[in-house]
Amino acid sequence: MGIDNIWVFAQAADGAPTTGTLELLTKARSLGSNVSVFIAGDGAVEASALGDHGAAKVYATGDLGGALPGVAISSSMQAVIDGGDTPDLIMFPQSYEGRDVMSRLSVKLDRTVLTNSTEVSVDGDSVTVQTPIFGGTKLVNSTFTGAAPYLAAFRPKSFVAEGGAGAAGEVVSAPVSDLGSTGGATVTAVHVEETSGPKLDEAAVVVSGGRGLGESEKFEMIENLAKLLNGAPGASRAIVDAGWVPYSYQVGQTGKVVKPTVYIAAGISGATQHMVGMKGAKNIIAINKDQEAPIFGIADLGIVGDVHKVLPQVIAALESR
Repeated sequence: MGIDNIWVFAQAADGAPTTGTLELLTKARSLGSNVSVFIAGDGAVEASALGDHGAAKVYATGDLGGALPGVAISSSMQAVIDGGDTPDLIMFPQSYEGRDVMSRLSVKLDRTVLTNSTEVSVDGDSVTVQTPIFGGTKLVNSTFTGAAPYLAAFRPKSFVAEGGAGAAGEVVSAPVSDLGSTGGATVTAVHVEETSGPKLDEAAVVVSGGRGLGESEKFEMIENLAKLLNGAPGASRAIVDAGWVPYSYQVGQTGKVVKPTVYIAAGISGATQHMVGMKGAKNIIAINKDQEAPIFGIADLGIVGDVHKVLPQVIAALESR
């Protein structure tokens, strides 16, 4: 029979599917010919983009009325499966909402989950996912056993989003049944951090600063350089933990995973935890006064120097152009 019926849990923002959703869809359509998505809301606005990236069918829950997505969507998924449409594999983003839906569905279906994956392959009826461990220094391949559906979550930027798959997906209603007491919790407010310029995990250029900057006020150099390059500022965990910048700036294993065209690491030594989040960049430029810093081991261009002298000169050169 083989693996063919694949679902993707889709998320949307501002009326469009998230980049992570489109990445998963692109991978899903390379694994099987029958790809569907599950999305909160009516799905009508997102159907075109979802179809263009491989979704033939869009299961839409309708308005959740403020209910927690994890409770409602997992219940809706279970109802569709109980109705006879059983997927072979369900792919989730490694996001808070993705993990919430997946964990609840895991309990409902009594199925194992594999999380934090970066690759997936299919061989006949067998599904294998690859997961980095020990800070990305080792890769583990895990193969599902038992009955489908198999549930797996994937890190952002594990796959490349590519459109051109076809027309808008067919929207199919997948209403949420009465959730009883489990549906009592509701979302009362959503806070979105204000940003200017490209988003960190989508920017073509990322400029990150680390402890080598010396003090929080010096992070302004990182932001200025990022703005001049039409990029996004990032940070190492050390200065996030120190309270210099918000957690949303953090690049690394416990922060955001980025794959820009250019990644500039200024004053970052290159701890394994940080490099896991940025080593997929096409071009890495490192600036550090310690010539033995681990970051130079993966850099395409290494500048041994004081960031307080190097960055102002780079900024001045760009401003003069």
